[in-house]
Amino acid sequence: MFLERFINFLKYEKNYSVHSINAYRKDIEAYLNYLENTGFRIEDATHHQVRAFLAQLMEKKLHPRSINRNISSLKSFHKFLLREQFISRNPMSLIKMLRTPKNLPHFIPPDDIIKMLDSDDIFPDDFPGCRDRVIIEILFGTGIRRSELLQISEHDIDFIQGTIRIFGKGSKERLVPITASLASSLKQYIALRKKQNFPNISRGLIVTDKGEDAYVTLIYRIVKDKLGMISSKQKRSPHVLRHSIATAMLNNGAQLNDIKELLGHASLASTQVYTHNSVERLKYIYKQAHPKA
Repeated sequence: MFLERFINFLKYEKNYSVHSINAYRKDIEAYLNYLENTGFRIEDATHHQVRAFLAQLMEKKLHPRSINRNISSLKSFHKFLLREQFISRNPMSLIKMLRTPKNLPHFIPPDDIIKMLDSDDIFPDDFPGCRDRVIIEILFGTGIRRSELLQISEHDIDFIQGTIRIFGKGSKERLVPITASLASSLKQYIALRKKQNFPNISRGLIVTDKGEDAYVTLIYRIVKDKLGMISSKQKRSPHVLRHSIATAMLNNGAQLNDIKELLGHASLASTQVYTHNSVERLKYIYKQAHPKA
């Protein structure tokens, strides 16, 4: 009962994405199952039970970031229970996040991505080839997330103003500018999609070979396959394209606040991670160019 009330709260009041809701459900279900197996009710659980549950996750060798995600889920869940007066005290008040190492964002040099987009050998002239090219170009050209790409419809594109309307986390809306090159590719793709005469009419801009709504794993598979043709790096996800354009813009003089707005970050702290890559590049240039380096 408690879990479903919380899920509805996330869905209808917080407007969380399906992906986020599923992650919350998975984390909280594991915790509730643990309480049931150890003979505790959620109303009676204290920080001792929470810590015992987290210790169990550590014994399973879960990464600290995965454990922190569980902590974050439980904090939100108990905060909701307290607000709804299902519990009288919050056991999460004594629970702190684990320290995790800061990893620099993986990125691919923008020149390599641009050469790939200009290549005639990587993207065939048929519909799947045109679609795959537009997927890469949108992700790299705008820095949007994979989940945001899947929500774009043709009506969200304003070719006159040169923008795409994006619905980010929590259904927050923002306008992202597009280049003339990307606008041209989108027009070509939309025209080619109409020529396919698919029997079903998909709401989404990006569709499968059969004209159905694209899905998360399809986007990931396409990006990984195409980036594998130009990069030997293990990480070749859609997020790498997001990191690549953010790093490139910062190196080319864009302000952090502007990059924050483009990426749809809630706080500047999320954007500041890209300054590390910029500093590393500066160090490299310094060693190469400085007469006393």
